[in-house]
Amino acid sequence: MSDDTIRLATIGRMLRRRRRLLAVLTVLGALVGLGVSLVVPPRYTTSASVLLPGQWEQRELLTQAEIATSSEVLDRAAAALRWDGVGGTDLRDRVGAAATDGNIIRISGTADSPGRAQRLSDEVAQQFVSFAARIAGEGTGSVAATEAEALRQQVVRTNRRISELADAADPGRTVESVQARTELAKLRTALAEAVNKLEQADGTTGKAGLVVMGPAARPTGEAPPTRVQLVAGGALLFLLLAVVGHLVAARRNRRPRTGQEIARAAGSALLGAVDVPVDESAARRDGRGPGGRTGRLLGVDAPWDAPEPRVSGDEAGRRIRYRRVCARLRDLLPAPRRLLVVVPDGDETARLAAARLVAEAGSDPLLRVAEVAVDRPTVPDDAGGSGALLVLGTGGRTAGELAGLAEACAEAGHELVGVVVAAPVLDPRGRTADRAPRHAAPEAAVAGPARGGSV
Repeated sequence: MSDDTIRLATIGRMLRRRRRLLAVLTVLGALVGLGVSLVVPPRYTTSASVLLPGQWEQRELLTQAEIATSSEVLDRAAAALRWDGVGGTDLRDRVGAAATDGNIIRISGTADSPGRAQRLSDEVAQQFVSFAARIAGEGTGSVAATEAEALRQQVVRTNRRISELADAADPGRTVESVQARTELAKLRTALAEAVNKLEQADGTTGKAGLVVMGPAARPTGEAPPTRVQLVAGGALLFLLLAVVGHLVAARRNRRPRTGQEIARAAGSALLGAVDVPVDESAARRDGRGPGGRTGRLLGVDAPWDAPEPRVSGDEAGRRIRYRRVCARLRDLLPAPRRLLVVVPDGDETARLAAARLVAEAGSDPLLRVAEVAVDRPTVPDDAGGSGALLVLGTGGRTAGELAGLAEACAEAGHELVGVVVAAPVLDPRGRTADRAPRHAAPEAAVAGPARGGSV
């Protein structure tokens, strides 16, 4: 998994094998979202529209939107509302303004109740219109009126002068008549420019007449995020975090999985791979401690990214694998052949495989099983044995843990003769356990867990 591309099949396998854990985390996320919704009060939003008559450019509309949310307008609105503990600075996060099509400024207000949201939007709109009108009156009122009157007088004088020149002009083709007509054309041009300026001044004065397009509508529902959205968002967030966390952990997982990788990490040779029916492993998994029960309940007692167990052959085929391992041990070891079979504590597949090896080997070689805690491995001392055999399940231990087990064997005086890898398989006939051979080893040959100080 660490070297493979994450595919949809991988995600599907993770969702299938971790469905209980993901369901619990999703419910937990929903509860967290519900708690957040109870802490955060509901909020309501509504808006009021202000029409700007006349011709406006886009940048002018954006400027008006900024004026609508300026501190001057908000301070005036806060003073008019007279809400306890609410000033213009507090309204800055509750009021927004945006320019829309048709020269309209839409002013939105947010409050903790529908009535307060409606009053806030209406009051800010009114204060914006009043402030804009005052700015237009102070900046252009008297000046525009004076300029307009002067322009009108100039138009009257120019028209009078044109009439005088027209009466005095010689209808002939003398030099004086040509000059008079030239002067008359210049005066007409000046008159046209004066009229254009007068029209522009009238248009600028008309821009100040902002109009509030009715009161704001009373909101009928909460503003996002609502309680339902918070609950759904919390559930979705926890689910996504759980999925991403599983995928990241799988990508960073460097545990040896194949037999050769496990043997290389333990520093020994691979003597063979044996099969253990998966239903037998599940039936005998005791899950010592509260963590085991919780793991089984949540479905996290086994790696989710482990490959699906393959279908096993018949009983004869499985026994052949165990007998081959025993034969290799007889070839490697001189007589008397006495081996200590080291099994990691909690590795149920390896424990079942070791018990089956003991039964298949009988007294040649004579095998003694010792379960060793992986976190603090301590192997029983050598008592005239020929070495140690390490039996492991696939993909259950890190390279450091395997090296620690090998060092513990060396510390106890056992030469590690090899590694046997046990893989879970599916029995097509649904048998719950392999039949032990008739020459099964006595119970005294199997030792309990060995625990103690670290090597």
